[in-house]
Amino acid sequence: MIIGGGVIGLSIARELVRSGVKKITVADRGPIGGEASFAAAGMLAPNAECWEIDDFYRLCDESRKMYPNFAAALRSETGIDVELDRSGTLFLAFSDEDSDHLSARFERQTAAGIPVQRLSRTDTLLGEPTLAPNVRESLYFPYDWQVENRKLLDALKTFAARNEIRIITERLVDSLTVESGRVRGAESGPERFSADITILATGAWTSHIKIGDVPIPVSVKPVRGQMISFRLPERQLHRVIYSPRGYLVPRADGRILAGATVEDVGFDRGVTDGAVKGLTHSAIEMVPALGKFPISETWAGLRPFAADGLPVIGEIDGLNGLLIATAHYRNGILLAPLTARLLADRITNGRMSRYLQVFSPRRIIECGLNANA
Repeated sequence: MIIGGGVIGLSIARELVRSGVKKITVADRGPIGGEASFAAAGMLAPNAECWEIDDFYRLCDESRKMYPNFAAALRSETGIDVELDRSGTLFLAFSDEDSDHLSARFERQTAAGIPVQRLSRTDTLLGEPTLAPNVRESLYFPYDWQVENRKLLDALKTFAARNEIRIITERLVDSLTVESGRVRGAESGPERFSADITILATGAWTSHIKIGDVPIPVSVKPVRGQMISFRLPERQLHRVIYSPRGYLVPRADGRILAGATVEDVGFDRGVTDGAVKGLTHSAIEMVPALGKFPISETWAGLRPFAADGLPVIGEIDGLNGLLIATAHYRNGILLAPLTARLLADRITNGRMSRYLQVFSPRRIIECGLNANA
């Protein structure tokens, strides 16, 4: 049984089916894929967002490399194109302070071996002529991509329907059934679900899961991200665009997504006037022509955050039959294929990947890390 029907839970279900597992149930507290996975921007950006090559970078980059085959397989399995776009990503500078930040980033990332190119103003505008003419320079990350996350969710839901994965929606599963130190399933009020293996892919709600009357010993909190989008008649940008104040993600249908806030406000998914104003200002700074178009959509999602900002993937000591995949924070879409592979390999082949050791919940439990601290 998989508790949580976002991109992580659905990807795990798919990988288990492909590994020969039968009778899989996915249960979600709301509609399938209706939380952070739907609200995301779909960026696959390990290079632009990391400053050194460490275990987290390797995890992200390895998962990014899986995306061409992942996307192609989903299209073959479901007929849905998830719009994997490998045009790359630009990080812009508009001021002296921005250029200093860009220089520091370039030097550190180059020294670490992260693939990045430094472009002049002329070369930046040559590739993206709709950018603001006062752009000074940019960094180009050729291996940072994007995917249409809502179509990715559609593909995963279609795969589930075609492969007899049982989907249960609008069901608050908040308690695990434990017998003699082994998790035997979960409970939703008086309803019980039996399972040989239970997987928590519960995102920002992970800390709400209980073992009896005791919360699960993995602290995860929600971090709100607000976004807006503009609808243009045709595509105006070729690449994902960053600045120190925000980012733009162009879609094939002409939409441009602008994001995103980072707010510690609990489970409040409201959209605020201040955030919309700030996101609009950042977007127009990068592409002034966006000021001519109305905002077509506003939304917010709750990213799952552990205290050290890293994902929590693996087993909890003393609770056999339970695995967890949560706290992917801003990288849930990016990490979905590799997270699914890691857990499916563990379940079906007994393989303990090094990543399952590095990102094990043990580090959170033993160090007493509290995401709300």
